[in-house]
Amino acid sequence: MYNGGDMTGLAEVHIQRIPKPTPTPKAKAVTYVALCFLFSTPFWFLLAHRSPASRTPFSFTIPLMWCPALAALLTRLWHQRNLRGFGFTLGKPRWLWAALVVPICAGLLVFGAAWVFGVAPLDHAKLARAFSPHFIPIFLIGLVFTLFAALGEELGWRGLLVPELSQYMGFSKLAFLSGIIWAVWHIPLILFTPYHGTGSLWCSVAAFVPVIVASSFVQAWFRLVSGSVWVAMLMHGSWNYFIEAFFPLLTVKTLAGNNMLGEFGWGLPLVAVVLALGCWYLRDRLPKSAQFAGGKAATIQLNPPTAIALPPAAVMAATTASAPDLLEA
Repeated sequence: MYNGGDMTGLAEVHIQRIPKPTPTPKAKAVTYVALCFLFSTPFWFLLAHRSPASRTPFSFTIPLMWCPALAALLTRLWHQRNLRGFGFTLGKPRWLWAALVVPICAGLLVFGAAWVFGVAPLDHAKLARAFSPHFIPIFLIGLVFTLFAALGEELGWRGLLVPELSQYMGFSKLAFLSGIIWAVWHIPLILFTPYHGTGSLWCSVAAFVPVIVASSFVQAWFRLVSGSVWVAMLMHGSWNYFIEAFFPLLTVKTLAGNNMLGEFGWGLPLVAVVLALGCWYLRDRLPKSAQFAGGKAATIQLNPPTAIALPPAAVMAATTASAPDLLEA
């Protein structure tokens, strides 16, 4: 047994430090989805059983829309011990403007066609009021409120899920998969709350799912090309505000209009699919850092080996020891 003193004849043994296991993107994605659905379940139940008198946005809808954000925050803190990866950078102004304008153009295509062809006429009296100075504060408050609600969802869907999926699958797969998950998350609202169209519930589902999945392609493309979750928030909030609130406000309600317009009509899926196909066609323009690199694992930089001096007897014991023995030493 070596007991100190003369160091002559000592051999140098390099012991490689074993790095701590890093959480995989798949683990983070699975954790996020599980937490998101877990946190959302009580609010689905409360929304399905609330009384008509309590149907205000603050009752349970806004907390539900912030469940994805809570799930994403906890997922990053659990797996990473930090909040990196959400994309809090603003990105280039052109993507911010595009995210705000694209939903307006999509809504104008659908509602404009209904106005022009008489499916649901434009209400000129409400149009005049909407562009009066008195309406500006109402417009801005409604837009800001909608953007705040959209941020809760986007911190989860495009702040965590899309970037993590992009680490191990291509754009087509990640956009489709995240869109399906996003659509399934909405299904309880359609089936058990007033959030549906005027027809049967399954007609609402059939119209809504293509819109959500197609929108997922657009949202994912803008999130990855800009690197900013704020772009995703602007697009989601603008979509909800103009297509669900502002344009319907200017439109005379008709039976044909109910069947064509809004998230549960047949007009919006057509426009959403066209936008999705455009983003899919431009998928090669995404930054290389945002594209799956053919399944190659990321390179892990290990700590440099530590050199320690051991007596010859210890060296001989180390060479004959099993791996578990070395780990326990």
